[in-house]
Amino acid sequence: MKRAVLSICLLFLISGAVFAQSSQPVYKQAGKYTIGGEGGWDYLTFDPDGHRLFIAHTNVITVVDATNGNKLGEVPAQGAHGIALVPDKGRGFSSNGRAGTVTVFGLKDLKPIQDIKVGDNPDAIIYDPYAKKVVVMNGRSKDVMVIDPDTMQVTDTIPLGGKLEFAAADPDHVYVNVEDTGEIASIDTKTWKAQNRWKLEGCEEPSGLAIDTKLNRLFSVCGNKKMVVVDSTTGKIVATLDTGAGTDAAAFDPGLKNAFASNGEGTLTVVKEDSADKYSVLGNAETQRGARTMALDPKTHRIYLVTAELGPPAEGQRRPSIKPGTFQLLVYEPSK
Repeated sequence: MKRAVLSICLLFLISGAVFAQSSQPVYKQAGKYTIGGEGGWDYLTFDPDGHRLFIAHTNVITVVDATNGNKLGEVPAQGAHGIALVPDKGRGFSSNGRAGTVTVFGLKDLKPIQDIKVGDNPDAIIYDPYAKKVVVMNGRSKDVMVIDPDTMQVTDTIPLGGKLEFAAADPDHVYVNVEDTGEIASIDTKTWKAQNRWKLEGCEEPSGLAIDTKLNRLFSVCGNKKMVVVDSTTGKIVATLDTGAGTDAAAFDPGLKNAFASNGEGTLTVVKEDSADKYSVLGNAETQRGARTMALDPKTHRIYLVTAELGPPAEGQRRPSIKPGTFQLLVYEPSK
């Protein structure tokens, strides 16, 4: 995912105003917890079994209790980007962009088990529950690597020829956003071969990706304040919707039929899926500047975001400063 410190540099130029589309907010803040620590952040992953959040934060994976924000522990990382959880194996996998590795750790004791060498600048990482494999997107080497969670070895490498962002899986495919070419690439998970490339017209720099496996719809969020809904069977674009500025992550709640875009400007865009081909923006909940990555609890329908207090850039720097000790977890839930 786009590194927090890179994304944040644009946020000072963006208005914090919220463009509401209804008189009442569709989501409201249900909690705000200070976690502390220093530096930037990237993905966060929700653990439904332990009701925990695993958060990539500079050089550690910070683990917190999702109910109260209490810090439960951390896992060492070298340029933390993302976390994939494999509960039936009791293992977690985190991508280390700086080291070019994936760290395997125990889900109970949070202790590292081993490091796996992957490609250059591993970024997004997911667990494909259908193929039962961990899938790593390597940003600079422009390929996807597949890890067997049993053997903890790389089993397949799929070149995709672009800067790879987030991914989503269905029973037969993994779909990957290709940021620099503005495309979605699909991979056949029976053969682990690249299959299709679909151009995302009207979408610049796609980053976050979510999926509705029941209706075969992909939700790709774009750097030019758009969400593009794509038919995952044909690659056809079925809807394009407006989001806020600094959009980076996407999520889909199958229970409420809502798709989300978390926007670094300080808003959360909520999109209603009325049918396979009908979508509308329900509204934009006010969050906090810098809150551009998120995780979803599909049972409680809560959305989790992280950010910190941002100050003016240091002398000679373009990027806003991050106030030490202010890293925080924001919790949002449906208003009704």
